[in-house]
Amino acid sequence: MGVATGSSPSPELAAALHRLRSTLARLKAELELAWADGSGDQLLEDVRESLLHLGEVEDMIYRRSAVLVVDDAARLGELTARGLRRLGFDARSDTALGSLRPRDVVVFDLSLLAGLDASAVAILRAARPIVVTGATDSASRAFANGLDASDYLVKPVEVEDLAAAINRRMEEP
Repeated sequence: MGVATGSSPSPELAAALHRLRSTLARLKAELELAWADGSGDQLLEDVRESLLHLGEVEDMIYRRSAVLVVDDAARLGELTARGLRRLGFDARSDTALGSLRPRDVVVFDLSLLAGLDASAVAILRAARPIVVTGATDSASRAFANGLDASDYLVKPVEVEDLAAAINRRMEEP
């Protein structure tokens, strides 16, 4: 089934579709071999890889993003991510930006800003984070503005309010 849009797919989408098609072709060949010799250990791994590539394509088509909650309190970060998962988000938590992936929506605890080097600040700024903080002073708001934050939420944050901010961020180009 084709979709006529009048434009060619983006290079990212074309590459993701190619990876998916290649993995499915390999899976087909493995299935044929497994049928002939009765083995099949590689098949499950190929199916997993195919589903991963399919998820990448869906993310591009539907502009879906995962959520990374970065908080200095690991337990609070995990509780926040768990609450977001209950609302249907693909959310995970960390105490640093090291696990940031392309297209992630970042929920960032402003108290961690002082520990970031210039390159990490640049990466965070490019992600346009949702800043959460206990601080309500103008200096904290200025720091958030300097990060090009898409939202500024004061703790304690209700998960529904955070979800609304994430949805607004996901709608941005």
